[in-house]
Amino acid sequence: MQLDAKIPDGPITEKWTKYKFDRKLVNPANRRKYDVIVVGTGLAGGAAAATLGEQGYNVKAFTFHDSPRRAHSIAAQGGINAAKNYKGDGDSVYRLFYDTVKGGDFRAREANVYRLAEESVRIIDQMTAQGVPFAREYGGLLDNRSFGGAQVSRTFYARGQTGQQLLLGVYQQLARQIGLGNVELHNRTELIDVVVVDGKAAGIVVRDLLTGQVTSHSAHAVVLATGGYSNAFFLSTNAMACNVTAAWRAHRKGAAFANPCYTQIHPTCIPQSDDFQSKLTLMSESLRNDGRIWCPKNPGDNRPPEQIPEEDRDYYLERRYPSFGNLAPRDIASRAAKVVVDEGKGVGPLKNGVYLDFADAISRLGEGTIRERYGNLFEMYERITDESPYKQPMRIYPAVHYTMGGLWVDYELMTTVPGLYATGEANFSDHGANRLGASALMQGLADGYFVLPNTISNYLAPQLGTRPVPTDHPEFKAAEAAAKARFDQFLAIGGTRSPDAFHMELGKIMWDRCGMERTKEGLEQALVDIPALHEEFRTDLRVTGSGESTNQTLEKAGRVDDFFELAQVMCLDALTREESCGGHFRAEHQTDEGEAERDDANFAHVAAWEWTGDARHPNRHIEPLAFDNVHLAVRSYK
Repeated sequence: MQLDAKIPDGPITEKWTKYKFDRKLVNPANRRKYDVIVVGTGLAGGAAAATLGEQGYNVKAFTFHDSPRRAHSIAAQGGINAAKNYKGDGDSVYRLFYDTVKGGDFRAREANVYRLAEESVRIIDQMTAQGVPFAREYGGLLDNRSFGGAQVSRTFYARGQTGQQLLLGVYQQLARQIGLGNVELHNRTELIDVVVVDGKAAGIVVRDLLTGQVTSHSAHAVVLATGGYSNAFFLSTNAMACNVTAAWRAHRKGAAFANPCYTQIHPTCIPQSDDFQSKLTLMSESLRNDGRIWCPKNPGDNRPPEQIPEEDRDYYLERRYPSFGNLAPRDIASRAAKVVVDEGKGVGPLKNGVYLDFADAISRLGEGTIRERYGNLFEMYERITDESPYKQPMRIYPAVHYTMGGLWVDYELMTTVPGLYATGEANFSDHGANRLGASALMQGLADGYFVLPNTISNYLAPQLGTRPVPTDHPEFKAAEAAAKARFDQFLAIGGTRSPDAFHMELGKIMWDRCGMERTKEGLEQALVDIPALHEEFRTDLRVTGSGESTNQTLEKAGRVDDFFELAQVMCLDALTREESCGGHFRAEHQTDEGEAERDDANFAHVAAWEWTGDARHPNRHIEPLAFDNVHLAVRSYK
């Protein structure tokens, strides 16, 4: 396997412009001769399908939801970054580029990140034009707030519902294209395999979630925009239906999987309350603008927060990182919370949280201002915990939230399978080893609206005059038969345990051994425990019902099966990367002050894993990372 990133020559400020000029073009009159499949209808997939439809391509869009509006992008809360410098506080395209590379602990591809920063400006203009109700300041301009890892205000927001409002903007454009006949929508339909013919992506095999019917669809190119794999840990902030199946099926057909150990722990989530929870709830990072994070100075201090005087409080982020304080990047803020809880300073009934306190902000700004900024988030917190953040501090603790790893893609967003693209969180992204807050929405919309529609023509143009591979081709029929046999096998096991029971046990292994802190011994043990549990899954799984109607247990079985294989590669990746960087923290590799200790000499690269037929023994390939514009340095937020 050869990893060719296809990065254009020239200065970083000119690469994207040069690429767009040099690429092959498809005449507008010829675009109707091409078929493109887009799987996923969140910000990345919905924007891609809408834009490709607007350009004139024949697009088929697939979602396993009942509506594109149910895509997980709707859950994003805090905001979207863009280098528009409305505040006049020193922001620029270059500063956004620099902050993103630094925030990712120098493990991202420079050219991709700079392109992302460039396109960020266009995203805000387009979404505003499409009616997204961004907050505005007193002069009528769009308002900004700060997010972690930056010392400027560049985050545009719509209260605590930014993802929802952006997705509605994308959805109306997608719906317009559906109405015009340029996009054909297939809802309640799940991808269960990718079909490759003569080394190129030829189409997909899907299952109708209402009828169980398995069918094939072919196209000149396939785009995966199916999100990340945080639910490998079972408990995460992701919706319960989020899964890795589409990306993993592509991986099994030749698409390299990059940096799977780069998982992000979000510092601002509601702590787990019991052993029966099915998911965790995110509290937006935007809350760290006005909330102060603290814990009792003394272990075992059980006093209510209002009874703990200032001298007995440890504002540990402000103490350890005075320059950034409560807006330290997510990986750093998360590990800092883990440290104080492990020291016995945790709060709440299970002693598994720290405080996020708004008392100072309410005193300074007034409750009305805080209510205007965060009212819906406060309401959500109160509904879940029966505690009012206006009267007492929130209790928060880190939780799995996002994955920086994903399918390896080149500068064109193409995987190692020609004709197969991955966008948004489904690819290994532009975030390196740690994503800055408010950058996920930026990447998804940049990929969907502005990057993929420009790069896909480079692949499609030479295919003018060809037809997609017909779905009666032997490769399609073989993929359909294999998929049906796999589901029949799940139904036939007749064991005693549900897919959720296995998923929960797998998630505990992953959190304990491959979560916020990893060790050599823990990862090696995980690589013994996971295959053993997977074998139990194959012999003791119980799936009720049939495969010929709606069967959510059967759906879950397929997804958990894929999580088992992914989990092994995640642990292998974490074991092989003998350094700490961003969200990947190996206890053996830390400074005297407990900070991540990178090994740039040996690990300044992307690790891309190739499927060999056995999740225990994949092949590892590397893409060296060059830093010609940002000087490699030890990250400091002090």
